[in-house]
Amino acid sequence: MYNPQLDTFTAVAELGSFSKAAEKLYITPTAVMKQINALESHLGFALFFRTNHGLSLTAAGRSFLEDTKYILNYSARAIEKARNIDAAEGVRPIRIGTSIMTPAKFLLDIWSQIQAADPSLKIELIPFDNTPENAREILSNLGKHIDMVAGIYDKPLIEYAGCRVAHLADKRIALAFPLTHPLAGKERITTDDIRGQSVMLVRTSWHDYVDGLRQDLTRNGAHIVDFDFYSLNVFNEAVKQNLPIMVIDGWENIHPLMKIIPIEWQHSIPFGIMYGKEPSRQVASFIKIIQHITK
Repeated sequence: MYNPQLDTFTAVAELGSFSKAAEKLYITPTAVMKQINALESHLGFALFFRTNHGLSLTAAGRSFLEDTKYILNYSARAIEKARNIDAAEGVRPIRIGTSIMTPAKFLLDIWSQIQAADPSLKIELIPFDNTPENAREILSNLGKHIDMVAGIYDKPLIEYAGCRVAHLADKRIALAFPLTHPLAGKERITTDDIRGQSVMLVRTSWHDYVDGLRQDLTRNGAHIVDFDFYSLNVFNEAVKQNLPIMVIDGWENIHPLMKIIPIEWQHSIPFGIMYGKEPSRQVASFIKIIQHITK
């Protein structure tokens, strides 16, 4: 590891004097002597011959000086390289994945507050097709091509993906009704309204919280129509079959021919930002800021 005493040793070796080295380093001659004595003690051999006529390097000292210059040069290049990476990292925008299930609208709604907290932060929205394969690939490789994704989650998903999550809210579960559905004219739906109705839910074991909703709907006399994964085709199918489908608050513009209506129940689902285990500096700053804003 780099030792600041090496700078002092190099100055003394090049100038041949403790006092001249002290002037160059803006410290006292006594401090220079103490550093050289400490360095020699640590190394276990003498670096200088000390005579009435001044200082001269020992054979070991000459060899050590050559390597010390290399170490100091290498350290300077390593620091410069790290600084360049840090500067580039600060300029690169945070890449946020967006899809039908992971809209970034809520981030855009508070973007002015995020910018006020850290004006250096920039974002880039990266759309992706909402398929099971894409979801697994993106969540398992957060930080490579996409830095973060905002969406619903549960513990098994986070463990499977091996990522981190910043919990932001518990989103209320609602239903989206095709505009031609008999219940589409209501402003609120009760569980009695749903009795005997067919409701589209994502398949069993996809999400713990959805499985709990499935049990309650079934007990209340609703008929469940399963689908494998959220996509635009699924919402088109809901419109085609004139069936309500489970959604969450924040998906209001998910389909132009559907209307989201709140339900009088207590079902909600965790919502947060999923990001890599080793986030960059700006991603970590972004997460900290948005947690403060939304708390």
